[in-house]
Amino acid sequence: MIKALGAKLYAAWSYKKNQKWINRPLETQEKLLQYLIKKGKETHFGKEHQLQEVTDLITFKKNIPIRDYEGLKNYIDRVLDGEANVLWPGRPLYYAKSSGTTSGAKYIPITKESMPQHIRAAREALLNYIYETGNTAMVEGKHIFVQGSPVLEDKKGVALGRLSGIVAHYVPSYLQKNRMPSWETNCIEDWETKVDTIVNETHKENMTIIGGIPSWVQMYFERLTSKTGKKVGDLFPNFSLFVYGGVNFEPYRGVFDKLIGRTLDSVELYPASEGFFAYQDLQKSKGLLLLLDHGIYYEFVVATTFYDDAPTVHSLAEVELGINYVMIISTTAGLWRYNIGDTVQFTSTFPFRVSVSGRLKHFISAFGEHVIVSEVEQALKQALDSEKEAVRIREFTVAPQIAPKEGLPYHEWFIEFDTPPANLERFAAKIDLALQAKNIYYKDLIEGKVLRTLLIRQVGKEGFKMYMKSIGKLGGQNKVPKVADNRNIADKLEGFVIKNK
Repeated sequence: MIKALGAKLYAAWSYKKNQKWINRPLETQEKLLQYLIKKGKETHFGKEHQLQEVTDLITFKKNIPIRDYEGLKNYIDRVLDGEANVLWPGRPLYYAKSSGTTSGAKYIPITKESMPQHIRAAREALLNYIYETGNTAMVEGKHIFVQGSPVLEDKKGVALGRLSGIVAHYVPSYLQKNRMPSWETNCIEDWETKVDTIVNETHKENMTIIGGIPSWVQMYFERLTSKTGKKVGDLFPNFSLFVYGGVNFEPYRGVFDKLIGRTLDSVELYPASEGFFAYQDLQKSKGLLLLLDHGIYYEFVVATTFYDDAPTVHSLAEVELGINYVMIISTTAGLWRYNIGDTVQFTSTFPFRVSVSGRLKHFISAFGEHVIVSEVEQALKQALDSEKEAVRIREFTVAPQIAPKEGLPYHEWFIEFDTPPANLERFAAKIDLALQAKNIYYKDLIEGKVLRTLLIRQVGKEGFKMYMKSIGKLGGQNKVPKVADNRNIADKLEGFVIKNK
């Protein structure tokens, strides 16, 4: 009772404190921009870009071009070599290692000023949930976030690891006894061994909060069920909140409801190595509150214009609802006008809330259709909702089939079902019609006989898991891209497709 009362009071204090910047969004961002300029002007980067002459957003844009990781790599390499005051004063506290660039691994600096913001945002997300719902029962039980290893390497005096592993070092003392799994288990590198060990440690505990990337939490739930013969909700009767990030939860929701045995509250987070950008602040809204007072200055470029010679860059004051924007950030970790590769759409402008619509490089436009992740996910959800009998999906990805053996080209959907539809062709037609309604270019190509309607290839049980294992990306923060403009993934998945379907 004391802990629950304390949580309510703390949540109310946190909520009231955040209203100050939520209600003054533009003023908050302007103040942050001036702070970034002040700190950055004495760095090597700042001197090379004349930050001492920058007084406003106009000159900020003029002096600093938009770059991605490759564009900043020369500076980051200097930081990695041990040089100080390159992108931000001093040296970083950590390097967060992630993958996905043309040159291999990315090493994102995390500084003494940016690290607390990662922790603060995660804490505020949970406190906001408590304030909104009044649910404090969860603080009495055990918590687990299925994550990467906290074992860190040393890189010339700076600790290096996965973001989730770094964050594991910052669990506050008052939560340590509630934290699962044990430190030793969290350090296990082999993912399947780690999940089995987590199951052994947790299946008799009073778990109340469980979090992680949905696909990997799903594996944990399935192994719990296999070991105990019980639904997760029966095994953990006080389990009341699922916290997730990294991918859209909706395609997984049906499988989770089946595994748990009931529908839970959930809170979506939007963290990345580069910063913690947003969290879901309302249970009845899927929009994520954009964090404007957490060391990140935001700019936005309309995604369809991003590769133009001189695309217009919009400040927060200029954004509109429903438009697909590339998000550009400048941060207290020394990332200056940095393109993280994500696209977002605004669902509200007071307060500013976003939904993650995909990745700038994750789309299908083999024929000019420019189908993006959010359109694919929404079309799939619409088809799932229309089925009379429950259809549940474990994982999926979509790629173009440009050169079929016969007939017109098409979009090829690789889907691993937990519960397949009674009629696969009818289900595919529902997805296709929904996608046509969301993307006029795709509809025109179908009606113009440039493309035929989509085809579903049914992936066998654990096919995606075996694929991820085969490329050394099983577990942790690794995710299957939902769409691709090439067949790099699709061709490898051919070996896991159920034949004669």
